Amino acid sequence: MLEKIDLDELRGIALDASRAVMEVYKRDFSVYEKEDKSPVSEADLLGNEIICKALAKFSLPILSEENKLVSFDERKKWDYFFCVDPLDGTKEFIKRNGEFTINIALIDRDTPIAGVVYAPALDLMFSAKKGGGAFKNNEKLPLKIKRDSYKIVASKSHMSKETSDFIENLKVDKPKEFVSMGSSLKLCLVASGEADIYPRLAPTMEWDTAAADAIVRESGKMTYDFNTQKPLIYNKEDLRNPYFIVK
Repeated sequence: MLEKIDLDELRGIALDASRAVMEVYKRDFSVYEKEDKSPVSEADLLGNEIICKALAKFSLPILSEENKLVSFDERKKWDYFFCVDPLDGTKEFIKRNGEFTINIALIDRDTPIAGVVYAPALDLMFSAKKGGGAFKNNEKLPLKIKRDSYKIVASKSHMSKETSDFIENLKVDKPKEFVSMGSSLKLCLVASGEADIYPRLAPTMEWDTAAADAIVRESGKMTYDFNTQKPLIYNKEDLRNPYFIVK
């Protein structure tokens, strides 16, 4: 299946969705509250419609934050599927700080093997395909970056006490530098080498991380389950991620 996936085509789908999302971003828009009390905007729904319609040509299942959830009895039969978050960082979108992304991943059973993360307000495109390299716009990852600090990136809207404690207790050889960032851009900063570590000791869902995780892995880094120190896996019965660390 991987050989049938053209990364340029996935990038194009993300760009198509981004144009519609940005039209909403530039005007007044409606925000609703989902059952779990998290916000959803009309941009989430519009982006989802565009992405799912474009991905239909591949005849693969689609797991999306904004679609009706499929039972595990059905999902566990999937070999390949797309995992989509049409607007990751809805809170950042509502705040209009630009740190939101469109995420599209291809999963092989339980492992992300291709991913596109596009931040339209920042015009940042991260992408990767297993065996083909990872990229920030057109630059191959990781970038060659020299700095005198150990850079830690964490959530702008979801900083937990556990994450704060982990950062405080982290023993490193260089002075710590903390960066706060929204959406899946945090994983991408580790993939690019612009940050050293991203600890997430707070709730996330598989669609929050899948696309960026593909980029992390292809850049030579890894996303680890905080407790087991094994790579994060996908399409679990419970779609919530365990606490994790990207490094």
